[in-house]
Amino acid sequence: MAQCVQSVQELIPDSFVPCVAALCSEEAERLTRRNHLSFAELLKPFSRLTSEVHMRDPNNQLHIIKNLKISVSNIVTQPPLPGAIRKHLSDVVSISQPAEGLVANVITAGDYDLNISDQSIKASVPWYSNWKDTLMELKESTLYSATTPWFESYRESFLQSMPASDHEFLNHYLACMLVASSSEPEPVEQFLKLSQEQHRIQHSSDYSYPKWFIPNTLKYYVLLHDVSAGDEQRADSLYEEMKQRYGTQGCYLLKINSRTSNRSSDEQIPDPWSQYLQKNSIQNQESYEDGPYTITSNKNADSSMLSLDGLDNEVKDGLPNNFKAHPLQLDQSSDPASNFDGADHIKSMLSIHETKKMNTGILHGACLTLTDHDRIRQFIQEFTFRGLLPHIEKTIRQLNDQLISRKGLSRSLFSATKKWFSGSKVPEKSINELKNTSGLLYPPEAPELQIRKMADLCFLVQHYDLAYSCYHTAKKDFLNDQAMLYAAGALEMAAVSAFLQPGAPRPYPAHYMDTAIQTYRDICKNMVLAERCVLLSAEILKSQSKYSEAAALLIRLTSEDSDLRSALLLEQAAHCFINMKSPMVRKFAFHMILAGHRFSKAGQKKHALRCYCQAMQVYKGKGWSLAEDHINFTIGRQSFTLRQLDNAVSAFKHILINESKQPAAQQGAFLREYLYVYKNVSQLSPDGPLPQLPLPYINSLATRVFFGHDRRPAEGEKQAATHISLDQEYDSESSQQWRELEEQVVAVINKGIIPSNFHPTQYCLNSYTDNSRFPLAVVEEPITVEVAFRNPLKVPLLLTELSLLWKFQPKGSNSKDNEETKELVTCGHEMIGTEVISEFLINSEEIKVARLKLFPHHIGELHILGVVYNLGTIQSSVGLDGIGCIPGCHTGKHPSNIMSVRGRQDLEIQGPRLNNTKEEKTSIKYGPDRRLDPIITEEMPLLEVFFINFPTGLLCGEIRKAYVEFVNVSKCPLTGLKVVSKRPEFFTFGGNTEALTPLSPSASENCSAYKTVVADSTSGATALTSSASSVDFGLGSQPEVIHVPLPDSVLLPGASVQLPMWLRGPDEEGVHEINFLFYYESIKKQSNICHRVLRHTAVICTSRSLNVRATVCRSNTLEGEEGRGGNMLVFVDVENINTSEAGVKEFHIVQVSSNSKHWKLQKSVNLSENKDSKLASREKGKLCFKAVRCKNFEAAAQSSEKYTFVDIIFGNEQIISSASPCADFFFRSLSSELKKTHAQYNSLATEKQSSDDAVRLIKKCSEVDLNIVVLWKAYVVEDNKQLILEGQHHVILRTLGREAFSFSQKQEPPEMGLLKFTRPENTMVPTKPTVEQLSSLIKTSLQYPESFNHPFHQKSLCLVPVTLLLSNCSQTDVDVIIDLRHKATSPDALEVHGSFTWLGQTQYKLQLKSQEIYSLQLKACFVHAGVYNLGTPRVFAKLSDQVTLFETSQQSSMPALIIISNV
Repeated sequence: MAQCVQSVQELIPDSFVPCVAALCSEEAERLTRRNHLSFAELLKPFSRLTSEVHMRDPNNQLHIIKNLKISVSNIVTQPPLPGAIRKHLSDVVSISQPAEGLVANVITAGDYDLNISDQSIKASVPWYSNWKDTLMELKESTLYSATTPWFESYRESFLQSMPASDHEFLNHYLACMLVASSSEPEPVEQFLKLSQEQHRIQHSSDYSYPKWFIPNTLKYYVLLHDVSAGDEQRADSLYEEMKQRYGTQGCYLLKINSRTSNRSSDEQIPDPWSQYLQKNSIQNQESYEDGPYTITSNKNADSSMLSLDGLDNEVKDGLPNNFKAHPLQLDQSSDPASNFDGADHIKSMLSIHETKKMNTGILHGACLTLTDHDRIRQFIQEFTFRGLLPHIEKTIRQLNDQLISRKGLSRSLFSATKKWFSGSKVPEKSINELKNTSGLLYPPEAPELQIRKMADLCFLVQHYDLAYSCYHTAKKDFLNDQAMLYAAGALEMAAVSAFLQPGAPRPYPAHYMDTAIQTYRDICKNMVLAERCVLLSAEILKSQSKYSEAAALLIRLTSEDSDLRSALLLEQAAHCFINMKSPMVRKFAFHMILAGHRFSKAGQKKHALRCYCQAMQVYKGKGWSLAEDHINFTIGRQSFTLRQLDNAVSAFKHILINESKQPAAQQGAFLREYLYVYKNVSQLSPDGPLPQLPLPYINSLATRVFFGHDRRPAEGEKQAATHISLDQEYDSESSQQWRELEEQVVAVINKGIIPSNFHPTQYCLNSYTDNSRFPLAVVEEPITVEVAFRNPLKVPLLLTELSLLWKFQPKGSNSKDNEETKELVTCGHEMIGTEVISEFLINSEEIKVARLKLFPHHIGELHILGVVYNLGTIQSSVGLDGIGCIPGCHTGKHPSNIMSVRGRQDLEIQGPRLNNTKEEKTSIKYGPDRRLDPIITEEMPLLEVFFINFPTGLLCGEIRKAYVEFVNVSKCPLTGLKVVSKRPEFFTFGGNTEALTPLSPSASENCSAYKTVVADSTSGATALTSSASSVDFGLGSQPEVIHVPLPDSVLLPGASVQLPMWLRGPDEEGVHEINFLFYYESIKKQSNICHRVLRHTAVICTSRSLNVRATVCRSNTLEGEEGRGGNMLVFVDVENINTSEAGVKEFHIVQVSSNSKHWKLQKSVNLSENKDSKLASREKGKLCFKAVRCKNFEAAAQSSEKYTFVDIIFGNEQIISSASPCADFFFRSLSSELKKTHAQYNSLATEKQSSDDAVRLIKKCSEVDLNIVVLWKAYVVEDNKQLILEGQHHVILRTLGREAFSFSQKQEPPEMGLLKFTRPENTMVPTKPTVEQLSSLIKTSLQYPESFNHPFHQKSLCLVPVTLLLSNCSQTDVDVIIDLRHKATSPDALEVHGSFTWLGQTQYKLQLKSQEIYSLQLKACFVHAGVYNLGTPRVFAKLSDQVTLFETSQQSSMPALIIISNV
């Protein structure tokens, strides 16, 4: 139980005190009424004696009585009505509330925060660890006292208001004060009348109430004298007469009213009466007699006593006892939970307030001085010392004597007879065996009642030893007679007496109390007496720290008949659980919930709310969501009833924002109640700031901000640039690519250096972008904020009038006065336009984004604060069982505007955690996130790009002509338009040599994408030569950055330009994403934004077309002028690898072109007729060309940028390969190929460079710089129409004898092999040239007759002259060794070569100058006719300045066969 102000040793004696009646004359009552007090009320503050009192017990032992208190009350002849008692007790509890505003003694010990009553207790979460110790500390500390004053007031009022009963005498009157006034004409006669009246009330059968202790009641005569108005001499003479008549110990002169009430006095007299008057209004029976009671008064004392079964025997049909159901109310509500503010509650509260006003507005004791106070105190002392106590002492002696005499005769004889017939002592029967004989009545003179009277008298004067023995004796007698009501009373008081005995000779017999409670409750059906037992026993057990037993006792008496009693007892039981040695916090919380529920049913809304709030501290945050929901719901409703609207809103908010596990219908009810309560709150302060709404959840981190207009949709063949939009998912890899492209173009603009203040353009900000800087937005361009809402409930939420909340500071105004915060802006607002979404529905448990726009019309600083909206829900006709709706909140009966409230939610985005410095790593710090704080800058040009006839599918290498339209949709001219892409080989705008192109796409529909001329019919497959430079086609040091040829380089506001754009399908098949970044600037230079960019991603799907492979080798012919520069053979293999999916019927090779700085194709050597080379599906064609060095070799070497273009045409039309777009794509593919090889060389940078120049020279001999372009046409059938597609493939020949491809071949992954462990060698091996490189150093050629006739019968030896031509292909001197000896490799070889031999020297040593051709004359000798291979000479070569390095055989590439015929 909670701590009490009084100890139990003080509480019990104060609860059972001698009762004295007061009977006043009208005049005496008038005198006291001058002080607004009755005579009994006048004495109330002074009824406790200030000194010890002595009396003697029947054994003549001196007995000391401490702190004796007497109770004086006016005689009331009707017992108090149960309804009146119940209402009084309810009022007492209502008035007593926890003190507010007191400074609590807070003790912190972990995570629990149990704010009990006016104290704050904290305990930690691990259920059974250190919070136990904390609570133990708190319990033993003097600081902690969780008091419940409402319970103490209830208990005190309950014990005082108990009606007198026949089975006990504790509250029967022992004496009667007869009071008359000295101002009456005949006071003595008045005393006589009063005495007769008292005698009539006590002894007449007309009055069964009040109860008197003994027939011979002490009468004490009091003469009241009004000092301010009366005659003092007369009063003294009257008093003397009274002393003569009644004796000095039977009368008293009490002088009061020493001053008049209207006389002003500086002396402030205290008012000790007010605290008593509130509690004792039950005694004023008159104030209840006119009420609409349904109780019928009964004169029969016993029936009226026994009908007080828990103060609520009138409850019918299971209705609980609360203000809605007790008999004082005529109209009873059938659903107590459905009405928040019942009329009964209002009435009760009003009556309480009126009582308070009445008691606080009237000054009691206005005519009394402090001297009068002392006189009253002295009067009580005199009455007690001289009158009451001697009377009690005498009565005890008489009763004791009577009992001894009577017991000696009848009782002893009776008991002896019983022993004779029944044998040994009869054991006491248990409660269950006893018959229900609670109706048994004893006559007043019965010896059992005399024992009980004596016991009660001893108890009243604190003689507990004697009282216990008497109670114990009476208990046995009552049990023997099976008078259960009497027995229970004796057991109850015996237990209390045993506990109160000084020195505690025996332990507290709790089983006595248990038996008494069970008897009262189950047999006698008297809940009032059972409740008194429980209250007393619980206090006793608590004083002995037996909290568990006390809690069980309190819980046992909770029942459905009285909600107020049950609530108070459950609350005390909860306090018992928390005061135990091992505090049981969860049990405390559970019983507080039960208590709160019963308080609510009893109409005690404030107490109910307090209980639920205290319990919530335990349940909060433990994952018991359903329990939390129940508590919060109840707290919300109770708070709403008490008009604590903020608390109600907070409680309902908690139900909604936690991840609720309630069913949808329940959640809908919670939401509707929340909206209803919120509406009431907002109506209180309609002009106040908008409140924060808890729903829906906003994922602030997922907020995205987009600067700019929405992308235009495609219109027919016109497709807008994809740019960037909120529909695209963020991809960090893609974002990095765009950043690199922008850096590339900015570097080109700034001569290769990226400025230090450069930041990549960010059009869309999200949680992955760098938001540490204030973003830049352009005036008159919309800002779109995407807010991610989540509905945690299972019911849909409807947001209406949804818009952004912002603050704007125009540029140039630093004062805070100019800052504007707007929730909603009209369309004509000159600063910022705000878009409003009229309805936004979020379904149950849905995540949904809203895109809200702002339109800045002025430059300055904008701060987006949050969103503002009306929160509502869709009405449904489904009712909810078990939950009553708040009035005015019925489902489906009101339009949606009733069910919505306006509020806001702030967008607060936490920046990324900082982790750079040591300080940041060791602490938790977050950087800024400024995505919602854009700076509005001056207007900038805005480019839109449209692609016309842009294909989505191409063949590999296919050339297609499209058009690009550039539109300036802003009010500023733009310039410096450039486009940058990682795939520059994919597109071109044409070179500087380009002639005028058709102006519109429709005019060029059927034209070829190439620049063509009609070929001369006589030319056949001859070469047509032209030249061009890569510079002509806009390829500088950065081929990725391409200048867009705008007319005058400026695009004016509103202007549009269409430019042709040639596309070439990538060489690899598949889907290709090609990124274009368009860069442009404003003519006016700005400090904030230097440039703008526009993104476009083209997706092209390519399918296979041709596979071109080419090789080049030296020609063996060394004749003529061509031999001086050397010539080569080029073999081109073309294979149709197209699958027929694309509808391609066949490919025609229409032209093969070469371009090189040093070589050119001279002619085709294998085509005899002039016709197209056709390739059907899976067919392969082989072409062979002769290539020679350019004539202008020396000139070209000086101007190395010039390329010689040679076209060999197979049709009747020449495609000029040195013009756009053919040359564009060639140069672009060439530069990308160079970039690849350059990257490969860089990756091998760890290798040592060539050890010397020799190797470099040898390598150079095998290098060739020749590029082949194969141009083709494909015939495609599509939609029953034949289309002609054009395209080109490039093959870049770098090395003699090595095959080159038109696209890179896929490397087959090597097979899994065994793992080998090798130790790396540190010695550097000098780089050697490969065999292929060395074989290209010297070119050899044998000149001989193909057939030779010789008459072997005439001459056995045949000699044939053979010339060996040696050509030095290198740029330096070469030493050559020719070895003519046959190299025996196998027996077969011996047979072949053994038939002829070389005559003359077997070895020659020569030195060849650079590019020299040497002719060596040899003779071959044959002995038989046949076919012979003359290619046996082995040639060894080394550079002249080298010693013996790199010597290898120069093998002839082809066999030299000679036919020797015999004639």
